[in-house]
Amino acid sequence: MKKILLAVIAAAIVIVAGVVWAMNGLRTAPQTSSSSSQMSTSSTSGSGSGTGSNQKTLIVYYSRTGNTRAVAELIQNQVGGDLFQIETKVPRPKNYRAEVNQNEQEQSDNTLPVLKSKVPNFASYDRVFIGSPTWNMALPQAVVTFLDSYNFSGKTVIPFNTNGGYGVGSVFTQIRSGAKNADRVLQGFSVEGGQETNGILLAIKGNRRVQVSKEVDSWLSRIGQNRK
Repeated sequence: MKKILLAVIAAAIVIVAGVVWAMNGLRTAPQTSSSSSQMSTSSTSGSGSGTGSNQKTLIVYYSRTGNTRAVAELIQNQVGGDLFQIETKVPRPKNYRAEVNQNEQEQSDNTLPVLKSKVPNFASYDRVFIGSPTWNMALPQAVVTFLDSYNFSGKTVIPFNTNGGYGVGSVFTQIRSGAKNADRVLQGFSVEGGQETNGILLAIKGNRRVQVSKEVDSWLSRIGQNRK
């Protein structure tokens, strides 16, 4: 009789232990799932950290024949952001020779032409691309006016350039010195555009635009500026 009673008690203990283990297992399962979900969310939300993908971007350009504009558009395709065209309040000469003469005079006199418009809420941008052609181996004075009009404090400045085959000249040096209080100025991008003296205006189009797009992509990767 005692043996039967002991067997019944042992069986009861086993059953109770099994029920307790099962209940504990049910309670811990959701905790494991919740912990995994939090890690996944954290990983996803932090994927752009330190890459520049969350920066508010402005792409400024000055363009006569459309080549610098084309590069600005290619940059926008890669990183997103807002485009802003630098334009003078008084229209520039349409005749090439007249433009050359006026620009040389402005550079010689350090004239700063008045611009047509200002960038709305410039202070809100973290990253500013500044694009310009090479004129007389230097910046057009309209771009100098732009640089002189804003405080670049805390911003990353990234220059880009088009030229007629004679190179960047002093364009990048002037942008670096003119972007007052910039946090940093990164390596610029320069590419040959049109040659207006030879009647070649917009050169960055068609297959050439495709090639320049690849060069822009490579440059952006090299300087650590991610795609949008």
